[in-house]
Amino acid sequence: MVETVVSVELPVDETLQIQKKRLTGSDIGNREPKRISIVTGIHGDELEGQYVCYEVQRRIQKHPEYLTGIVDLYPALNPFGIDSVTRGIPAFDLDMNRIFPGSKDGDMNEYVASEIIRDLEGSDLCMDIHASNIYLTEVPQIRINEITEDVLIPYAKLSNVDFVWVHGASTVLESTLAFSLNSRKVPTLVVEMGVGMRITQEYGKQLVDGIFRLMKELGIWSGPVANVRKPVISRNPDEVIFLNAPESGIFIKDKNHGSYLKREEHIGYIVDPLNGTMLCDVTAPESGWLFTIREYPVLDEGSLIARILKVDKSECEGHEGGSHETEYLI
Repeated sequence: MVETVVSVELPVDETLQIQKKRLTGSDIGNREPKRISIVTGIHGDELEGQYVCYEVQRRIQKHPEYLTGIVDLYPALNPFGIDSVTRGIPAFDLDMNRIFPGSKDGDMNEYVASEIIRDLEGSDLCMDIHASNIYLTEVPQIRINEITEDVLIPYAKLSNVDFVWVHGASTVLESTLAFSLNSRKVPTLVVEMGVGMRITQEYGKQLVDGIFRLMKELGIWSGPVANVRKPVISRNPDEVIFLNAPESGIFIKDKNHGSYLKREEHIGYIVDPLNGTMLCDVTAPESGWLFTIREYPVLDEGSLIARILKVDKSECEGHEGGSHETEYLI
């Protein structure tokens, strides 16, 4: 059943309407069913979650008899951003993920944010799915604020992602959807994967396997689920190396995200296309796991090229290569 979460009249006979799709098990009866909410589309240039919403529905529709709870799908929290391929809210130059929890008495965007929070409250688990931007490609990962680590790590381990990054608290996080929901006792996982303006099907299927494993754990799904991979978990900020461009130019990458690198191993090079010269050989400053790599080749000095996690190769076994062939159960 498609439901309208919030609707706001706009000038020139337009309406801002945010909708969700609710899937409910047929044998719930009088009991209080468990509920998982899948949220995506906060940023209009992040499309990986669109495929996830489709794939979750496809699998449930194939075996509706296994659904024993409620699945709420919110594919487009920023529908105008998606329509216009704009990261923020068009015309307002506003990042939607910086206005939560909003206010019912605030301006239009604050009101919309408050209604989204109202609708999501009561979920037993929420998954907020993002892609990377157009500049970087990321392995499937979950990012957790350290203040919610104890609650969220058990869910993250079942999510079938490659990496769980526990980071320090930051004031800007207090205006995100995930922070607002976690502070309201709605466990919320933030997923980052793939690249902006694209859909990576293997990553979508990988995450959906994790979603069904979580649904099984919560009592929302009674059918078969795939085995989930054990993620690499980082809690120490000193383990993550940020590799920035020493010069402006065009980056030609020779390693894919997910690769394990040895110290001083070649990653790519920066070239000057006007003069036909190589400006810089980009190498790994330390041995580790390459979990982020530059996708958009144009670089300014200081642009982020890669992130490397300083771990032994044995710790990231099964996560190398950037993509995985998986035999999906349904």
